[in-house]
Amino acid sequence: MQDRTILVVGTYDTKNDELAFLAGKIRNLGGAVLTMDVSVLGEPSQPTDLSKHAVAEAGGSSIQAAIDSGSEHLAMQIMSAGASTLARQLYDQGRIHGVIILGGTMGTDLALDVCQSLPLGVPKYLVSTVSFSALIPAERLSPDIQMILWAGGLYGLNDICKASLAQAAGAVLGAAWAAEPIRAPRPTVGITSLGTSCLSYIKTLKPELEARGYEVAIFHAMGMGGMAFEQIAAQGGFVCVMDFAGCELGNLLAGSVVNAGKDRHRAAGRAGIPQIVAPGCMDLIDFAGWQEIPERFQDRPIHVHNKLVKNTFYNAQERRDIARELNARLGESPAPTCLIIPNGGIEEWDRPGGDCHDPEGLAAFMDELKATLAPNVEARQLDAHINDPEFCTLALQVFDAWVAEGKVVSA
Repeated sequence: MQDRTILVVGTYDTKNDELAFLAGKIRNLGGAVLTMDVSVLGEPSQPTDLSKHAVAEAGGSSIQAAIDSGSEHLAMQIMSAGASTLARQLYDQGRIHGVIILGGTMGTDLALDVCQSLPLGVPKYLVSTVSFSALIPAERLSPDIQMILWAGGLYGLNDICKASLAQAAGAVLGAAWAAEPIRAPRPTVGITSLGTSCLSYIKTLKPELEARGYEVAIFHAMGMGGMAFEQIAAQGGFVCVMDFAGCELGNLLAGSVVNAGKDRHRAAGRAGIPQIVAPGCMDLIDFAGWQEIPERFQDRPIHVHNKLVKNTFYNAQERRDIARELNARLGESPAPTCLIIPNGGIEEWDRPGGDCHDPEGLAAFMDELKATLAPNVEARQLDAHINDPEFCTLALQVFDAWVAEGKVVSA
């Protein structure tokens, strides 16, 4: 592992001992280390490879300006911008193969920005006193970030926090050694879905698209999956998307924590990626198993999926609101956009006899989708269910036509 270098980032004025312990562990395991100081007021006990002055300058400012701002928040934003810029430069130059960052809330705020500056596939480890906390919104997380809770790590070394740091050292170095750079030999299509008992189209679409020569990446649209999908789309990681599971948008509007951030259904369009969209599961509200159901939904049947997720469903007016919001977001896209409207239903449980069968609610949703369609969006109506074979046939027809027209890169 001697050809793997890990960037170790932190405030060396207050966490020098902890950072030195971590760096020492990485070196003892055979890795190399570059150190980056993102502190503002104090000085490290030993010089770092990248000083706080170099970091501030890379952020377009200076340490003195950070001090003079009189605000911890503004000062750390300067350091965050500089650390992100330098980390990306080091990676592009081939000088680092992974990054690990220590912090409390201030360091974690900076760490999230640094990790987002690095491409998918670069090992990114955050050792934080607030890892997995509700303080960290989904949209701040890189799709492949790894977090370790820094138990007992608020101030100074102890046996408890050493246990976390030692494991973190091994984890980031091992990941750097094992990582395979993403150099997709085939253009990639991104698809959103849920489990195949609810939405089954991926059983058909994945092999069909692969037979056409495309790589297929399928994202579980339960908050973090949609977040990763949106971030990769924003980076231009797909030649086309089939965004067929939109429940995260409704969850966002309903106040559920099971959402993918405020920009769901926007990234692909903004990135100029052709998108074929369908409203799969947009009748369902997903709540975290621990989340208290908002009062306005408590009179509805609650389905406990497991200890992590529970569901209920929207009424007709709420479905109209979601339809309008979906169309508004699709209307922002300058890229080719097609909305498939499966009039027969949008998830397995809304079929006749199913727990979510609600013909009036479905009709209201479909009516609103058609009435508020944005001018730039092509609508394709289908008198079938989203899980019927006809849905996949139509989606592939649209896709193949876009390939023939040059709208989608040919495999």
